[in-house]
Amino acid sequence: MSDVTILGGGNTAFSVAANLTHKGHRVTLWETPSFEHTLEPISQTSEINLVGVEAQGPAKIHRLTTDVKEALAFSDLVLVIVPSYAHEPFIEVCTPHFTTDHTVVLMPGNLGALAWSKALRDAGAPLPTLAEVDTAPYVCRKTEPDTATIWGTVTALGLGVLPNTSTEDVRARLDKLFPGVTTYPDVAACGLSAMNPVVHPAGVLMNAGRVEYSRGEFYFYDEGVSPTVARVITQVDVERRAVGKALGYDLKPANEAFHDAGFGPKGDLWAAINGSRMLTALRAPGSLDSRWLTEDIPFGLASWSSVGSQYGVETPTMDAFIDVGSIVMGFDGWEASRGVAELGIKDLSLDQLKTFLGSGG
Repeated sequence: MSDVTILGGGNTAFSVAANLTHKGHRVTLWETPSFEHTLEPISQTSEINLVGVEAQGPAKIHRLTTDVKEALAFSDLVLVIVPSYAHEPFIEVCTPHFTTDHTVVLMPGNLGALAWSKALRDAGAPLPTLAEVDTAPYVCRKTEPDTATIWGTVTALGLGVLPNTSTEDVRARLDKLFPGVTTYPDVAACGLSAMNPVVHPAGVLMNAGRVEYSRGEFYFYDEGVSPTVARVITQVDVERRAVGKALGYDLKPANEAFHDAGFGPKGDLWAAINGSRMLTALRAPGSLDSRWLTEDIPFGLASWSSVGSQYGVETPTMDAFIDVGSIVMGFDGWEASRGVAELGIKDLSLDQLKTFLGSGG
């Protein structure tokens, strides 16, 4: 059994902490002092009640803390389970306490391993092994302040590692926590394989009126991703794969990725989603002010568009959703994005990019 530090106090962080605890691992769960209220419902007992398709019942977390030094000293395996827009403040807090012995896994990453690497190098800090996965390990939510529900488990979590020479070592460690981990050639291939930015912005914006009218009281994948919406999402996916091809990757189409990860049956995108028991159980976000836009546009679509632009790939459908989404979100998704400069790969040739992804800088 492993000692694991989890950074974050949201839906997936609670679910992972509880399930790993049920499996016998010792977990330290850390949240920033400014978000300490997320830990408050379990502060007296240290117990997260887990329901759903994984383990059942209360899981007593080994340690809860807002002391980052304590959290990072507990284990050299660190799972960062927060939205991508929280990465920057987390980097600032964690940087003084990282060592080269740490392995830091972003769950998911959205190319974040590159941004973390740049920030740490700019600060002159020790570089841990950095990794990211292509999706969260569970379809889950906090259904009560002290309760997490897991509706489904990803059966083949995809992993990318920086440097990619450490891929097998990290895969072996993560596989003990999330059996069935598969690997990408590097973190760029992994970040370009995230499915949330493919589905969420197009799906939410094409259902904007329904989201506002119902306040999210409808089943997003079951009702919102109709065959027509699925065709538009598929076009976003075509552009994502074109960006990957320019970098030398043969990325799976979204429908195949959903099936291979255990979300749904074989078929086109609509069939894979419509036949997914775990996805069709999810309601839409309660408002348009949701990470399905505020994360997946600037840290998904806009990042991919920036990479595509640098390497000669046009992404008109993505760009349209970034433009419309910026109006809906009330801020410029382009300006807030994590582009090639923030990823630390600006002006790198393809050969230079491959060298960097192999060595980690």
